[in-house]
Amino acid sequence: MRFLPVAFGLFFLFSLNSFAQTGDTITTKRVETVKKLDSVKVVPSPWKKENIVGFDLSEIAFVNWNAGGNSSISGLLKGTFTRNYEVKNQKWLNELVVRYGISKQDGVELRKTDDALQFNSTFGYRKDTTSNWYHSAKFNFRTQLTDGYSYPNTEISISEMFAPAYTFLGAGAEYNDKQKTMQLYFSPVTMKNTLVLNQRLANQGAFGVTKAIYDPITEELIREGKKSRTELGILVMTGYKKEIFTNIKLDNRLSLYSDYINNFGNVDVDWQMQWEFIVNKHVRATINTHLIYDDDIKAKEEIDGEQVTVGPKIQLKQMLGVGLTYRF
Repeated sequence: MRFLPVAFGLFFLFSLNSFAQTGDTITTKRVETVKKLDSVKVVPSPWKKENIVGFDLSEIAFVNWNAGGNSSISGLLKGTFTRNYEVKNQKWLNELVVRYGISKQDGVELRKTDDALQFNSTFGYRKDTTSNWYHSAKFNFRTQLTDGYSYPNTEISISEMFAPAYTFLGAGAEYNDKQKTMQLYFSPVTMKNTLVLNQRLANQGAFGVTKAIYDPITEELIREGKKSRTELGILVMTGYKKEIFTNIKLDNRLSLYSDYINNFGNVDVDWQMQWEFIVNKHVRATINTHLIYDDDIKAKEEIDGEQVTVGPKIQLKQMLGVGLTYRF
């Protein structure tokens, strides 16, 4: 009987020793696993995204002001959303731009000051990582969100969403400097498509589409105007984006297009320039200018209460705003 306590004691000691060895083995494996995880390199995603939304506000008020003047308030809501993919010799850049602004002045109805919906996409490939030149394909789409009017006439719209809408699709060569501040794109073959999906505007031949044909005597409609127009031409685009001085940034974009078939040598110009003055992380002031010249866009003027179509003119818009900006 004395043998049993001794046997149980030896068994207990053996079990503790085995458990301790097992625990040491598990701990060792855990340490090795942690070391392996630490040695694994995390590969960054080739996608980079940036979202910028902002709201600019300007206001002026007069109370018993002897020099005169009308109180007014205006606001501009804007957003820029980018999704860029870059791996070695390939890149795919995507940008969506949305802007909408309104203004209210004493004695005057609410008016639109800015309206834009634009999408840009560029795919590029280069032969090696030391080259600054890419073989590129570029797509651009732009239109507006709401109806446009030739104020003060607000009964008949002169434009609306998809009337017009423009698409550019082409291939060519693109140069980017190492600092990614300057871009130059040249495409000898670019297709431009103009859409005017409002039949009334299409019948007028607005924005360069073929207008309707009417009987000269009865003035009855013989053939409706076409809702689209396709051109093939040459496109040159330049861009420059850099912090010129501390907290002062410049974004300059110029687009030149000429159609091979219709009036070759006549150049359509689209030039946008923005100065950004950074106050702090969320407060910024901007100065924007936008110049457009398109021979297909005929200006409209109010003469004796009627809208009269005149020849093409240089379109110029300038805006100054101070507001909030949020990036995420």
